[in-house]
Amino acid sequence: MYYNKEERKKEIRTAIRKELKNLIPVISLIILIVVGAVVITLLTDKEKKNEMIDIYSYTGSEDIIKLENSELLFEMDPTTTYFTVTDKKSGDVWKSNPDNVDSDPMANIADKRRIKSTLILKYSNSGGADMKYNNYQFSIENHMYDIEVKDNKIEVKYSIGDVEKEYIVPLYITAERFKELTSKMDKNDGIAIEQFYKKYDINKLSAADKKNKDELLAKYPDMANEVIYVIRDTTGEGIKSRYEPMFAAAGFTEEEYLIGKEKYSGKKEQEKAVFNVNVVYSLDGNKLNVEIPLEKIEYKKEFPLVSLQVLPFMGAGSWEETGSMLIPEGGGSLIRFNNGKIQQNLYYSNVYGWDFATKRTELVHETRSAYGVFGVIKDYGSFICTLEDGAAYGAITADIAGKTNGFNNVFVDYTILHREEVDVATRMKGRMFFYEQQIPKETLKQSYIFIDSNDVCDMAQSYKEYLEDKYGDSFAVRNDTDVPVAIEVLAAVDKVEQVMGIPVSKPLPLTTYKETVEMIKDIKDSGVNNLYVKLAGWMNEGVQQEMLNKVKLIGRLGSKKDFKNLIKYTNDSDIRLYLDAVTQYEFRTNLFEGFYVYTDAACYANKMRAELTDFSTIYFGPDDTRDPYYLLRPSIISEMMENINKYAAKNDAYGVSYRDAGYHLSSDFKRKRLVTRQAALKMQLEEIESAKEDGLGIMVNGGNDYIYGLADYITNMDLSGFDYTIIDEEVPFLYLALHGHMAYSGEPLNITSDPEKELLKSVECGAGLSAVYMDEDAQSLQDTTYSQYFGAAYDSWKDRFNEIYARYSKELGHTFNQEISNWQRLSNYVTVTEYEDGTRAFVNYGYSDYTTSEGIKIPARDYVVER
Repeated sequence: MYYNKEERKKEIRTAIRKELKNLIPVISLIILIVVGAVVITLLTDKEKKNEMIDIYSYTGSEDIIKLENSELLFEMDPTTTYFTVTDKKSGDVWKSNPDNVDSDPMANIADKRRIKSTLILKYSNSGGADMKYNNYQFSIENHMYDIEVKDNKIEVKYSIGDVEKEYIVPLYITAERFKELTSKMDKNDGIAIEQFYKKYDINKLSAADKKNKDELLAKYPDMANEVIYVIRDTTGEGIKSRYEPMFAAAGFTEEEYLIGKEKYSGKKEQEKAVFNVNVVYSLDGNKLNVEIPLEKIEYKKEFPLVSLQVLPFMGAGSWEETGSMLIPEGGGSLIRFNNGKIQQNLYYSNVYGWDFATKRTELVHETRSAYGVFGVIKDYGSFICTLEDGAAYGAITADIAGKTNGFNNVFVDYTILHREEVDVATRMKGRMFFYEQQIPKETLKQSYIFIDSNDVCDMAQSYKEYLEDKYGDSFAVRNDTDVPVAIEVLAAVDKVEQVMGIPVSKPLPLTTYKETVEMIKDIKDSGVNNLYVKLAGWMNEGVQQEMLNKVKLIGRLGSKKDFKNLIKYTNDSDIRLYLDAVTQYEFRTNLFEGFYVYTDAACYANKMRAELTDFSTIYFGPDDTRDPYYLLRPSIISEMMENINKYAAKNDAYGVSYRDAGYHLSSDFKRKRLVTRQAALKMQLEEIESAKEDGLGIMVNGGNDYIYGLADYITNMDLSGFDYTIIDEEVPFLYLALHGHMAYSGEPLNITSDPEKELLKSVECGAGLSAVYMDEDAQSLQDTTYSQYFGAAYDSWKDRFNEIYARYSKELGHTFNQEISNWQRLSNYVTVTEYEDGTRAFVNYGYSDYTTSEGIKIPARDYVVER
């Protein structure tokens, strides 16, 4: 539990009093003016000029630096920080950067520098424009880095920026302090140093200085009361570097330097962005671990670090090579090297989807990956890269050769500081942003697993072994003896009714508690054995529920006794009943229902509450026909999860179904209670783990990879992915790793846009079956916003589903306690999935029959199982 309820009540009372005061027009106006002034002050803060970043410089040996274990050999060239990883078993060598960059016939100088980089960062300048630094041009080329080898790890410390070295010598100093310092030096050095400084004494000014006395006093107001020394503009770097150690030995400090720098009015270099970023390498079996300790990143606050690309050209394939890039689209997809699709956009996908505490104004398509894995396949072998710590900040990106350079590359791009644009004044030039107030004190970690094979099945096997190692016994092979079937029962939705001539939103009953019992009995009697039931819209006004401060049954669905009888029936019949709940959003912004926006809603980085909207599928902007809703702050989400967990346990339900937790993952950027996305992930996991410890089953919707070791069943998994043009082939990479260890299904067959294809994908991916049912017919949903459930009428679909299930169970029911041993694509439209006992499932997506080389005929748009 992350949040004290008494503390929350106190916050609400305080916020209400504050809001009432804010209703006074004059005070509101004053507050508006003050806020505007604060915004401008924050965005133009001059005190940040005092920051100073130490610049690294490598002066060590040029001998190769090595890490080694029984499986891998890591070798780094300290003159460039480039490295190779050799798989000892196969002899395969993987490179951090291509070694034929200079011969790239397509790349210009800027692109070649980018390809030679191990880090590429994006930052924002004072005008709000995004700028990029690659660490080849702005670090490696100038040896602005250092290398530390310790505890079987190599840490490379990069200084990245267009900088000249800053020397710690006085720029402006009082005569008294100057004489004190020079008196501690060699006499001749002290005399020599003095000639590089201009002495200003208000009582002994030269004739030229007397003419400019007022100007000098304006520049150096301290002159009126004391004698000062100011370094001459002509003093070069050689002189400064010579005398820096002498001043240091005499006791001159960095703090004094910074104070003098503020007062110095001589020749000043324009402030430039510089960043210190460390990369730590280590070996663990057949894995190369790469870590970025975020708390060690140094930067000037006026140049916020927006994003960071790590090893963007690791294992990149050249314009002369054959191979593919594995991306986490759907169950997995391949982009072939040099596929010629140079007019298409690059591939980009947010790991775990959109962070809803980041505002967006339009939506064409959700770019999301439920699992953080990508890979490279070459003729001689392959690797997969798993995102671990900090995966929630990552976006997987891939592009092909032929656009601006001759290399095919896939990598992860991490968001470091989140931001929101603010509208301060119409006359302001450029853009202004509020930024997340600090870089999280966390670590980014990604691991490269090297595989002596270029087969997707072997890559999936390595990922499966990774998951087994990560989740242990909770990822063991299941003992299912039949198809896992998920049935979502739609109990109630909201519908506007006229009450005494006033439109009022009321719950519309679609399946009562008693009708749910009868429906489940009927499904069970039809022969479905391995049944998982999700009860949706059963409380708090329906599917689009009120906030879960407490659970309130819906009177129109039946009595409390009816509800308890439903639970008793499922328990007595060995049917798993999961109580579905929304825990992350508030759709009914009503203080009387326990929601108060000022204390319960999450915030964007610009301090505004995270008010969300659905988007139109026609014009892609906000859908004005739908009411907005709010993202809850993470501590409230934890409280909502705890409430449904307690209710399910108290009423002896088999488990809970989270409609959003384990799938949606968002931050809270309120400055006094910042919760990062990674921290929010841990908070959700704590509540889910607590539910498991209390004996509850867990069902999730969509399901991100951090839930794999916890969920009994994941519904609505993306079996196909989006058909981006740059993609060449779909592969069931994820499901080759999960099958036999988890129960999962794709979209419900009766409400998906293409039931035939979804069934075929289920066969190929070894998925279970699912459907959404309601007792009422489709007409009952007229004049509601729930048209997606028009196909959910039980009587209209049950016969068809039962027919699908009967065949599926007979031919494939025995495979759900087995791993998938092999998968092949026989043609553009035909695949075969093979199980441990030799069972093979052939799938034909084409519109004509297909006959294999063995003479097995697969009808068009159908599947055939051979045992």
